[in-house]
Amino acid sequence: MPHHAHAVEYLKGLQDRLCAGLAAVDGGGAFHEDTWERPGGGGGRSRVIQDATVFEKGGVNFSEVHGEFSLEFSKQIPGDGLHFTATGVSWVIHPRSPFVPTVHGNFRFLTHGSKAWFGGGADLTPYYPFREDVIHFHQTWKRVCDAHAPMVHYPTMKKDCDEYFFLPHRNEARGVGGIFFDYFDGNGDSEAAFAFVQAAADSFLEAYIPIVERRKNLTWTPEQRAFQEYRRGRYVEFNLIYDRGTIFGLKTSGRTESILMSLPPVVQYRYDWHPTPGTPEAALTEYWLQPRDWASETV
Repeated sequence: MPHHAHAVEYLKGLQDRLCAGLAAVDGGGAFHEDTWERPGGGGGRSRVIQDATVFEKGGVNFSEVHGEFSLEFSKQIPGDGLHFTATGVSWVIHPRSPFVPTVHGNFRFLTHGSKAWFGGGADLTPYYPFREDVIHFHQTWKRVCDAHAPMVHYPTMKKDCDEYFFLPHRNEARGVGGIFFDYFDGNGDSEAAFAFVQAAADSFLEAYIPIVERRKNLTWTPEQRAFQEYRRGRYVEFNLIYDRGTIFGLKTSGRTESILMSLPPVVQYRYDWHPTPGTPEAALTEYWLQPRDWASETV
């Protein structure tokens, strides 16, 4: 089993690399860091970028916490007893342009009594999708998964992502997916599981930065920006109602400001609004947000 300290060391370095890569593609903004301590044990460092050139708001957060679950919550988590440790890096980036997709990722290592596992993944939430971007994002994750087969099965992680980032009350997906896994121990080979997690996390910039580069200078209209703000509402709904990371953080007395960093800065809620049929706005839910085998498609 990888030692907790090894995961901490890797994840701190991952946070550094992600912030450097995202700041470079933004071209004008910088991440600002604040550290925090958690009542009960541990803490973290939050790095946030706001009102930058490309990114309107984003954060890349590292945490390392430990303590005891409540008896009720411990029954919902694999393992035994009440003591837990958890370390991870999570990030959400909300670009200003409606042509640059929102993106989310996280990779984490948890122990609960005798059980230890990894979780994580990454998913893309475009507002005006481009076919080559969606295919590129999925093909990047497929290559990583295939390199670690048969322990890792890309179709399963892709399907789990589609099912996880879904809003039942809207009967629609949050975005175009990616990969998602939880309670993952490499079928008992935790060192192999850790190797996959590192390879996946290290592939995030490859999956996302080319998309930003292609779209960040496109001209957009106020109407397109308004649609982006409307669709951001779905992001808010998912994160506040269903997201396991949000629930875990709040249930374990995590830092609220860091947990809710994932929410977009500007959102519109329009009562019973529907896009005009035949428009790109209507195509988002009618075509793009339907589960597809994007990694097997061609541009």
